[in-house]
Amino acid sequence: MKDLLEGTATELSAAIHARKMAPSEVMAAWLAQVQAVNGAVNALVSLRDPDELMAEARALDDVQPQGWLHGIPFAVKDLVATKGLRTTWGSPIHAGHVPAQDDLVAARLRASGAVIAAKTNVPEWGQGSHSFNPIFGVTRNPYDLTRSAGGSSGGAAAALAARMAWVADGSDMMGSLRNPAAFCNVYGFRPTWGLVPQDAEGDTYLSTLSTEGPMARTVEDLDRLLQVLAGENPEVPFPRALPDLALDRDVKGLRIGWLADWGGAYAMEPGILALCETALRQMEKMGAVVEPLAPPFPAEKLWSSWVILRAMLNAGGKRALAEDPAKRALTKPETLWEIEQGMGLSAQAVHEASVIRSRWHAHAARLFQRYDAVVLPSAQVWPFPADWRWPQEIADRKMDTYHRWMEVVIPASLIGLPALSVPVGFSDQGLPMGMQIIGRSGDDRGVLALGQAWHRATEWPQKRPPLVAGAVSR
Repeated sequence: MKDLLEGTATELSAAIHARKMAPSEVMAAWLAQVQAVNGAVNALVSLRDPDELMAEARALDDVQPQGWLHGIPFAVKDLVATKGLRTTWGSPIHAGHVPAQDDLVAARLRASGAVIAAKTNVPEWGQGSHSFNPIFGVTRNPYDLTRSAGGSSGGAAAALAARMAWVADGSDMMGSLRNPAAFCNVYGFRPTWGLVPQDAEGDTYLSTLSTEGPMARTVEDLDRLLQVLAGENPEVPFPRALPDLALDRDVKGLRIGWLADWGGAYAMEPGILALCETALRQMEKMGAVVEPLAPPFPAEKLWSSWVILRAMLNAGGKRALAEDPAKRALTKPETLWEIEQGMGLSAQAVHEASVIRSRWHAHAARLFQRYDAVVLPSAQVWPFPADWRWPQEIADRKMDTYHRWMEVVIPASLIGLPALSVPVGFSDQGLPMGMQIIGRSGDDRGVLALGQAWHRATEWPQKRPPLVAGAVSR
């Protein structure tokens, strides 16, 4: 087998199941890579004791493999509770918190055989697409250590790019699977809402904006991890099943709508649209039919609906952070702003926002009667300096909130559509970028099939970051 750090999770799993590779060998290589690069990237946090991890891996060497992830080290996003392993949500309020039980995602990973070895870094409370917090500091982009890795799944994306993970879990409310994937030259998939179920905690009826999903360096690995994460949780409503459809399919004749910058509504840094258009020309060579699209719905209405519903949910779930003086002092201003916006909402405002969301859903359904997928850039800016909190302007257009600079992800997020960020190349400065492939609700495998064809044609993630480009086989 080729360098096990560079190979895929699918290849590694097959080698372990065939007894051609021992979990202890995998753990030793992983620990060496973490030691070599994590100090510079800061993607992994709360790392377990290496001797303890090696002992656990050696104990698995002679165990008959069961799940797909048997014996593979796995770092879980620090927004997911992990039994016995510190979980902080990036907040100093929970800096020493050690959960007594797993959240559903961690439990499913563990049941599939993963060795939970560390957490991946996140922004405080997962808010803002730049992974920094007062406990662990900032995660840096493996392709340029002076730049952001994105967020909130920035630690996961950076770990994948730096070969400290084969696959990773992430979550996405406002692009948190797609933006860091674009920034780090990997794949991030926001599944149809409900395909990966929530934990049965708090509100599970109105909270339909955020979902968990997989990240990887290949679409095949992404799909395999999605199969681990998906599946009904009978304790929560709105279940969905993953269709049993082939991943490898001919894309010839597929109709793709190119939404670009939504008629100028979404400010873009120079070069991003051109890079996506180059990718679309390559898709045309693969047999797809690409057509430019006029904006199918007013962007300002989408934004208005989004900020109201997001603020409503933040106020409902995090109100105590603003009302408790001790907690308030330990909470970042962006989170407090979200809560305060939500606390001032009327029932009528929330209803009107939901009506806009409903109308957009109907418009999108009609759009997907004509197109198999629509495409947007995954981000509006190139990876920005790691010492920024967030981009204040794009192409001379001022951003009026801490998250307006990532508005391009809203069309898919607002109505829970499946959206895959695929790598499309690099800027002249060597900074990665991605493109969203968005499908109709429930067509997750269709979106992944197009992504699989794209990966086989391009293999962008094989371009290693400078940090690991000189790595030798282990």
